[in-house]
Amino acid sequence: MAERILLNSKTRRPSVCNAAETLLVDAAIAETALPRLLAALQHAGVTVHLDPDEADLRREYLSLDIAVAVVDGVDAAIAHINEYGTGHTEAIVTTNLDAAQRFTEQIDAAAVMVNASTAFTDGEQFGFGAEIGISTQKLHARGPMGLPELTSTKWIAWGAGHTRPA
Repeated sequence: MAERILLNSKTRRPSVCNAAETLLVDAAIAETALPRLLAALQHAGVTVHLDPDEADLRREYLSLDIAVAVVDGVDAAIAHINEYGTGHTEAIVTTNLDAAQRFTEQIDAAAVMVNASTAFTDGEQFGFGAEIGISTQKLHARGPMGLPELTSTKWIAWGAGHTRPA
């Protein structure tokens, strides 16, 4: 499931804002999962940036490039994403319900996917029709503001290996 979600999130449309830019792998499974995930990325033509530096971690590649890092558990992943993420869409692939719940609660992003591709962050996929844009800011209104303009929305999607067709 992780391989399918990763490839769909990165390669479906790599130049759009919901494409994956960084892969974080839990150290507890890195020895077995990383070789398989790296091989799949390389087979798909993705340039993998191992041992990424600060610039790589902040880069929005918008291409067939991805930074890869190993983290020590879900809390380290959450801290990493909240430091380096774009605030657009973040995803976790896990069988651990507690980790998934903690991830959705603590990630600062406009959309959070659980066991589903980041490619689902799209106005049409959310049922909004044509998309004008996706705000990653919590306060984005201008002019007179009432309570509706002072609220923000966080989208959480739970999947079971869901991917979007090309």
